Amino acid sequence: MTLCDVKARANKGGDMDPFELLKADHRKVEELFTELESASGKQKLQVFGQIKTELELHTHIEEKVFYPALEEPEETHDLTLEAYEEHAVVKDLLKKLGRARTANDEWEAQAKVLQENVEHHVEEEENELFPKAEATLGEEELEELGDRMEAEKARKQRGASSKKSAKKSASKTKSASTAQKRTRTSKKTSKSSGSKKSGSKKSTSKKR
Repeated sequence: MTLCDVKARANKGGDMDPFELLKADHRKVEELFTELESASGKQKLQVFGQIKTELELHTHIEEKVFYPALEEPEETHDLTLEAYEEHAVVKDLLKKLGRARTANDEWEAQAKVLQENVEHHVEEEENELFPKAEATLGEEELEELGDRMEAEKARKQRGASSKKSAKKSASKTKSASTAQKRTRTSKKTSKSSGSKKSGSKKSTSKKR
């Protein structure tokens, strides 16, 4: 099931399968890593920005909704704790890579490490954690879990969009304020210059 299929299913008001939702995220990130490999220069940083956004959203819904439901059952307890630790490593790499202004050799090496960590994490989730979770949790519980995850994802995305809009608005206001200050400063400088010239003429007149 693709990301579009998951969204269409959610829009129809049906129960959301938590595993399909997470797998759709996994496939999306895989595609972006493929794009990252073929990108160059500033484009690399732009693609990385998308990867960062996707991974932060994905780890959020897992840690907020999915993992807490799997911490208690003995069958999934150890794998869930391991998943939390793997998330911590990924988050640390995302922070380091996010600070860079250029995609130099060191940055590319760290990006590769990030990709390898994410791929390992995805493999463990899909091949070990998901099957055990499906066998442990009841059908109703899984459906409720999927719906909660979808709702949390939508809420988080709305919040991110609002923050972006607020930042753009603040940036425009700041630019307008700076332009006004420059205009006022320019006028003051012009006035001051005019006064000096006038004073100079009067002084010359007196000498004569």
